Amino acid sequence: MTTTLLLNGRVHSPAMPDATAMAVRDGLVAWLGSDDVAQAQFPDATVVDLDGSFVAPAFVDSHVHVTATGLTRTGLDLRQATSLRHCLDLLTDFARTHTDGAIWAHGWDETRWPERAAPTTGDVDAAVGGRLAYLSRIDVHSAVASSALRRAAGIPDGEPLTADAHHRARAAARAGLSPAQRAAARGAALDAAAAAGIVAVHECAGPDIAGLDDWHELRAFEHGVAVVGYWGEAVDTAEAARALMDTTGAHGLAGDLFVDGAIGSRTAWLHESYADADCTTGNRYLDTEAITSHLAACTEAGVTAGFHVIGDAAVTAAVDAFDAVVAKYGAVAVARCGHRLEHVEMVTGEQAAKLGSWGVIASMQPGFDALWGGESGMYAQRLGVERARPMNHFALLASQGVPLAFGSDTPVTDMNPWAAVRAATRHHTAGSAISARAAFSAATRGAWRAGGVRDGITGTLVPGAPASYAIWDADEFDVAAPADAVQRWSTDPRSRVPVLPRLEDRLPRCRQTVHRGVVIHG
Repeated sequence: MTTTLLLNGRVHSPAMPDATAMAVRDGLVAWLGSDDVAQAQFPDATVVDLDGSFVAPAFVDSHVHVTATGLTRTGLDLRQATSLRHCLDLLTDFARTHTDGAIWAHGWDETRWPERAAPTTGDVDAAVGGRLAYLSRIDVHSAVASSALRRAAGIPDGEPLTADAHHRARAAARAGLSPAQRAAARGAALDAAAAAGIVAVHECAGPDIAGLDDWHELRAFEHGVAVVGYWGEAVDTAEAARALMDTTGAHGLAGDLFVDGAIGSRTAWLHESYADADCTTGNRYLDTEAITSHLAACTEAGVTAGFHVIGDAAVTAAVDAFDAVVAKYGAVAVARCGHRLEHVEMVTGEQAAKLGSWGVIASMQPGFDALWGGESGMYAQRLGVERARPMNHFALLASQGVPLAFGSDTPVTDMNPWAAVRAATRHHTAGSAISARAAFSAATRGAWRAGGVRDGITGTLVPGAPASYAIWDADEFDVAAPADAVQRWSTDPRSRVPVLPRLEDRLPRCRQTVHRGVVIHG
């Protein structure tokens, strides 16, 4: 049995905080300790000289859209656009140099542009002529399309591409892609995940997201990054839940099962009107009765359920549904299923306490606050400063015992997990941040737990744990709490809590990613 011995580094392990060496055998962590003891104990091992690098448990991204992420990488990424004019110039240049097939673009965000105006169908037509072109907004809850794509999707001129119209436009654009284009996109996305130190992702699939064909193609796609799939389609009986699980092969009927939309597209479901559009409170796709039916059916079937909830009205509907299902089946039965809520951006203290008591997992994206938080950010533009401040309150949820799992919702935000950890420690609102240690746990152990792995060791580097780790170049290390939090003994170096890289301007660079003993990057 071959042993690989990593020497001369810094290993992040709760079992051995001062470890500089780690032995891996048969896909498992076999031993941790010092270099001299390692060399004496494993004289015949294959040695990897870490040269001072940092070894840590690999990351898991708890919310992704693999094919869409890859299409952003192989298509046109509009997140770089600094203005409406810049966006249209990028589109024109892309259309000129990519002459075949539909144009798939993603990421425009008019709230960050000086014009504060979204592209129009006329703008797109001027750039691409008579071609099919789909340009999703950064939150992927609205889009703009060429006239040719609108006709292909049967969408009348002038109808905004939100809700069902957006789904139809997206499906028509996807139909214009070849199997080779889709496969290349998936490979690009999963390669990027591995290069970011990620060994598993939670795909949030569904009939209105990419469809069953895309999901089955992704399941059959071979790659070193593991894909844990959730299917977002509502059921109302336990029999229907079991049948849908059999049809999809999904891990649960959760993920992007939409209760509402997104703040940026003004489709998140709110109790009160948007500050910058007082004619709307957003979109409601499932009411409390439908949420309760799905949750009850899944609980009875022993299946993980979950919902996409962003607005305060959506969160209220979900919590009310959980309340009803707990009353019927009991908190233990509900907690056993590992139900989850995606995003859960607008939550009260009372709601957080209930979710914590029921074991409901919050799958969240720290990149959202980094991108849209603050007194002049998109949240404040849409909701007003006072309503925007409590959004993405990581500290509140953690304090009430809600298990956190962190992800990116890629292609909405970047997959870099260290950026997510840093964002969780630098929340725009005082008192909402959590420590780097808690954030790192949410992106490793917490995300494994959200995916149903609850053995207590996966996501850590301790003897017997799966050898899923990444090797990083990092500059400085410390054990730190958020700047606005009380320092505790566990943040003192003398406590022997494993240190983490200091996440300043230069984030750690991934040298190698290993999943269950197999190198998948580097």
